[in-house]
Amino acid sequence: MSSGLNQTVVLHNGVKMPIFGLGVWKSPEGEVVERAVETAIRLGYRSIDTAKVYENETGVGNGIIKSEANREDLFITTKVWNSDQGYESTLAAFEASRRRLQLDYIDLYLIHWPVEGKYTETWRALETLYKEKKVRAIGVSNFQTHHLDTLLATAEIVPMVNQVEFHPYLTQDELRAYCRKHHIQVEAWSPLMQGHFLEEKTILQLAEKYDRTPAQIILRWDIENEVVTIPKSITPSRIDENTNIFDFQLEPEDITLLNQLNRNHRFGPDPDNFDF
Repeated sequence: MSSGLNQTVVLHNGVKMPIFGLGVWKSPEGEVVERAVETAIRLGYRSIDTAKVYENETGVGNGIIKSEANREDLFITTKVWNSDQGYESTLAAFEASRRRLQLDYIDLYLIHWPVEGKYTETWRALETLYKEKKVRAIGVSNFQTHHLDTLLATAEIVPMVNQVEFHPYLTQDELRAYCRKHHIQVEAWSPLMQGHFLEEKTILQLAEKYDRTPAQIILRWDIENEVVTIPKSITPSRIDENTNIFDFQLEPEDITLLNQLNRNHRFGPDPDNFDF
């Protein structure tokens, strides 16, 4: 296993979160996701990220059991879906997710999207879960600075994490600066640009320079930017390959080169304009 998989960031409540993990978006429920999770944990991964809407929480839970890992060594994230948002409905959704995952507690629970008119009440439910020690950390996903402003106006607890789309075409500089100021850890989803990184010459050139895969260049760039990252894969060799990013560093000028690729381009939905 890569010893780098033990690297953590410390959230503002003191909880240590692995800087690298496995995402399971679009990983089919059942044997496929079970095998991916079991493989990842046996390779040394400690962080697994799922969500109610991925419809694979049961498989994730089974994969955790099959891995035979100590529960306290793992960091499991799931998220409340948009149709479940609101105070009481979020509490019920959390309990359903916890049961599907077959866990006594969740390490990180996130609001999946900033549903207008609902996310402040949803956040109140997450604060309740946190105070009741049913979760070790709470946070949000896909929140822009104005969503965070609205949330912080009434929140008792500042979110510990904001999980957003982040990659060389969408560097989110303003949002990341805001999160740094408020001690909110940024986490990347779709770090590999949904495969489009293979079309970017700069990334391919850097892969050649460092004798690494293009994916490893991007994932290393995430780590150098102190952004938690959770690439998704169901292929054992790729799950292993993605971890080989802790034994090299990108030179400062190459980090700058990657930063300059920013186009404010999203491959996923826009948090200010979604209808689900």
